[in-house]
Formats: sequence, C-alpha cells, structure tokens
Amino acid sequence: MYFSIDEVIDTIRAVGVETFDIRTITCGINLMSCADPDVNKCAKKVYEKVVTIAKDLVPTAKKLEKSYGIPIVNKRVSVTPVSFLASAFTKPTAVPIAKALDKAAKELGIDYIAGFSSLIHKGINKGDQILLDSISEALCSTERVCSSVNVGSSKAGINMDGVLRMAQIVKDLSLKTADKNGLGCAKLVVFCNAVEDNPFVAGSFLGPGEPEAVLNVGISGPGVVRAALASSKDLDMGGLSDLIKKISFKITRTGDLIGREASKMMGIPFGIIDLSLAPTPAEGDSISDILELMGLESTGCHGTTAALAMLNDAVKKGGMMAATYAGGLSGAFIPLTEDSGMCKAVENNSLCIQKLEAMTCVCSVGLDMIAIPGDTSEDIIAGIIADEAAIGMINNKTTAARLIPVPGKKAGEYVDFGGLLGKGPIIDVEHHSPSVFVRRGGRIPAPVHSMKN
Repeated sequence: MYFSIDEVIDTIRAVGVETFDIRTITCGINLMSCADPDVNKCAKKVYEKVVTIAKDLVPTAKKLEKSYGIPIVNKRVSVTPVSFLASAFTKPTAVPIAKALDKAAKELGIDYIAGFSSLIHKGINKGDQILLDSISEALCSTERVCSSVNVGSSKAGINMDGVLRMAQIVKDLSLKTADKNGLGCAKLVVFCNAVEDNPFVAGSFLGPGEPEAVLNVGISGPGVVRAALASSKDLDMGGLSDLIKKISFKITRTGDLIGREASKMMGIPFGIIDLSLAPTPAEGDSISDILELMGLESTGCHGTTAALAMLNDAVKKGGMMAATYAGGLSGAFIPLTEDSGMCKAVENNSLCIQKLEAMTCVCSVGLDMIAIPGDTSEDIIAGIIADEAAIGMINNKTTAARLIPVPGKKAGEYVDFGGLLGKGPIIDVEHHSPSVFVRRGGRIPAPVHSMKN
C-alpha cells in the first residue's frame, strides 16, 4: 500500500497537541529451539536468542522516531509461551527462564518482555503446572517480565480449575508485592480466547502459529479522536461514525508505515498492526473523554455501552481499510487506572465494576487494570475472572481480567502505580460469595455455536 508524504505529515500534525503516538513495536521471538531438560541451560539459550534477534529493536525505533517525528512509546519483546519449554524440565521451576528474559530485556533497553505464559483452557499439563507454580516468584524477582494465562475459549469452554488457580495466584502475588500496592498483579493477565499476535503487554506472547521472528505494531490515538470530536458537535450518528473511521484510517496508515519501515531495517517480517485506541493517564488521552464528547454526561451512565460499541466498531472499520494485516486485539481499551477520565467517572459514582463488565462485551480485552480492595477473597476474584471469561466465550471475542487487590486499601481509597500504569480509586466489588460455584471444578462446556465444523 502506497503512503504519500502528505498523508504522513497530516498525521504527524496530531503529535503533541493531540497526543498521537505509536504505543509499541513488539518483536516476537520463537523459543522452541531453546528447549532443554536442564532449566538453567535452557535459560542461557533463551537469553542468547533474545539478545541476538532483538538487538536492533531499540536503535531502530529511535531512528524511526527521529525520521518521522512520531513518538514510539514502548519497545517490547514477546516470546513463545514458556510453559511449552517447561514441559521438558527435570526441575519443577521456570523461574530461571523469567530471570533470563529480564536480563535480556535490561541489556536490550526494552520496556517489557512478555510470554511467561500458559494456555490451559482445556486442561493443565506438566509444563503448565510448572509455569503456574512459578508465576509469583518470577514476577516478584524480575522487573520487566510479564505473564498471561488463557483459561477459556469459545471452542473449549472455561477451565474452572484454572480460573480458581489464577485467583489464588493473583491473591498471592498481591500479598508478595504489598510494599508496592500489589503492583506484581499489573504484570499478570488472565485471558479467554487469547490471540497469538497481540503486541500489548501484559498479555503478549508469540503463538504456535507464528514465524521464527516477527514485528507487530500497536497504535494509540485517543487524543486524536477526542480533538476531532471536540470540533464536530452537530453530527448525527452516521456522521459521528464516519468521522471516527477517517481518524482511525489515518493513524492506522501511519502505524502500518512505521511497522514496515522497522521490518526493512531489522530484516524481520512485519506481522500485524493492532488497531487499538490505547489510553494513557495523561489528560486528553482518555477513552472516557471520547464517550462524553459523543454525548454522555458521565461515562457509566445509561447509553455508555452503546456509545462504546459504536466507537469500537468505527475504529475497526477505519483501521481495517488502512492496513493489509490487522490483528492483535484491535478496538478501544478501557484500562481503569490508565485512563484519567474513567477514574473520574468512578469518583463521580457513575461507573462501577458491573458497568465496566457490561462495557467489556463490546470493546477490546476486558476488566483491565482494576484496583480492588485488598481483602477481596480469592473466591470473589475467581468469580470476576469467570464472568469475564464467559463474556469472551459466548461472544467469540477476546476478554481478560487484570485485577489488582491492593493490600491494606478499601473501596474509595486511592492508589498510584506510577508511569503508564497510572493511578486511580479502588473500585468496590460485590461481596456475596460465589464460593460453591467456583470450587465445583471441571470445565464449563463450550457454547453450542462452537460446533461449526
């Protein structure tokens, strides 16, 4: 697809004033050639492969930033789910792999490295068990490693044993990082229908259908959409959708250009462009602000789900026309503490966790960066995860839960995680217990529409 210089310059004008950026360039790396029964030997191979393949990622991103004047906020690496390697280990730990990944990330100067992951939607094998038992120590003993676990899919149903195990890990990780407000949980995502080419952390990993190495790009741009809507107040629904589509087209074209240029410079195939509108804690870079410019008095009021559905659909329609290969998660993210407007809506009592859950039916991902009371039980956490997985399973979409029980904090209090992880209020949860249900074990069967063969 041809990109004219005028088209690129037109988008660059949005930088700074309207907070447009490329959120991430993520280099995916296949680690299967590193397999070894000795976990320490495997870790050495992992470190060497990552630093060899991704050695030019940060320098390339910096050159592109200088050439095009577009900030590239994060440089990341995603790897094969570590549980695949762990199946061969003679020692029941994968922590040395996490430490090797962290060492590689620091040497390369990248922001995060993801893929300390497992796929347990239909059951838990030896490698999965080793990975699950290692998550808490791995995330507590590293700085840049991120983890994700897929507990359900539209084809397999929901592994409720896996859901409960993940709730226990979330609770344990929260307590082990109590001195940092449970920050370890911000590096852990529980998925349903996890995708293989997601460039965003903490849920990124390189799926088994991916090549030896690949570059995937995630865009941003809520500020650009917000600025356009602020000056277009008299449009009807069709006109509003059309405007969002045009903005999405422009920012996606630019992201696609950056990805292809990076691919040429590094000699690594370009994979996909993720069309997601990813907010930041900065003022003016909020999905909530966009929804309110669409006509809501406050995000969370009646009509919010409809407005978000329209936004998400328009972003995808505009972006898909601008890129040959769209993928990843693609849509509008609603991470609570990373979106200042969403936090204000919680403070105004117009947005609660139940409304956030409803909104996840029509947007990308799910309950993301949700700070909850530190005394929330593992059974309630499991119930929240199961509800979110059910939305994904039934609607054949990716959903996830990134929940952070903040030790010592209660609903209505405030927490500051720092940087892009943001700050915000502790949101209350329903206190009646789902204990008997979440502890039945087994697997919730896949829905009838999974039978498509």
